[in-house]
Amino acid sequence: MHSPWQGRRLDADPGPFTPRTPRIVAARRLQRRRDRDQTGRFLAEGPQAVREALARAGTVVELFGTPAALDRYADLAAAAARADVPVSEVTDAALAALTETVAPQGLVAVCRHLDVPLEQAVARGPRLVAVLAGIRDPGNAGTVLRTADAAGAGAVVFAGEAVDPYNGKCVRASAGSLFHVDVVRAADPLAAVEALRTAGLTVFATTGYGDSDLDDLADAGRLAVPTAWLFGSEAHGLPEELTGAADARVRVPLHGRAESLNLAAAAAVCLYSSARALRASRGTRENAGESASS
Repeated sequence: MHSPWQGRRLDADPGPFTPRTPRIVAARRLQRRRDRDQTGRFLAEGPQAVREALARAGTVVELFGTPAALDRYADLAAAAARADVPVSEVTDAALAALTETVAPQGLVAVCRHLDVPLEQAVARGPRLVAVLAGIRDPGNAGTVLRTADAAGAGAVVFAGEAVDPYNGKCVRASAGSLFHVDVVRAADPLAAVEALRTAGLTVFATTGYGDSDLDDLADAGRLAVPTAWLFGSEAHGLPEELTGAADARVRVPLHGRAESLNLAAAAAVCLYSSARALRASRGTRENAGESASS
């Protein structure tokens, strides 16, 4: 008895795809940024990423899986087949050729790029945005993206020389959050900041030498507004032109003896401080509205 996804291979090879199968060779090229940019495709590996990718209609182009993985995650294979996504069995060697992890989980999806123009992203009225300015470490970038999603951000902007959001390590570090938020790539960080401010967002630049203390901003109610946070690389921070263009240069207070926080930790503190303030502000407005109507 055939599974619902069998018989949908794009190649004429009657058996599971091998590392030499043309579809595997083509997909493997997506491990290089040049090929990702040329094709507008990238790889997402593992059941969590595949599940989130399938939940975003039109994102998955095809799905590869070992026989064991397709049995274990039959719901994902069936969901792909229902969406008219080709599902192909692959050998363990072919799967290993497509993945960059030591212990792959048997599934890899070829996905379309998710890029959203900045103008479109801000037109949706996000109340929280994270801007990754020149952050080149894919693990850090993916972790910040995941944190931004968890905090309720509507968009994450990869600005300037920031890492490719579709880098394999970045995709894995995002743990599926890449498929939840608007992903924006902006070549000019300063222009992106200006566009965010024009759209009505307050822009805060994070720096260890900022003249505004995060806790003080929270206490003063200045975080309870639509906000874009600028984060720079751990090695170099944000350039002066960006911190100068922000509404405030913000430092995270350190109450112990630690010299600093790493990027992911600092981003989490800032994003969640904003999320808490925005949530409290919304609750206050809703309560005021109920009182006025009673």
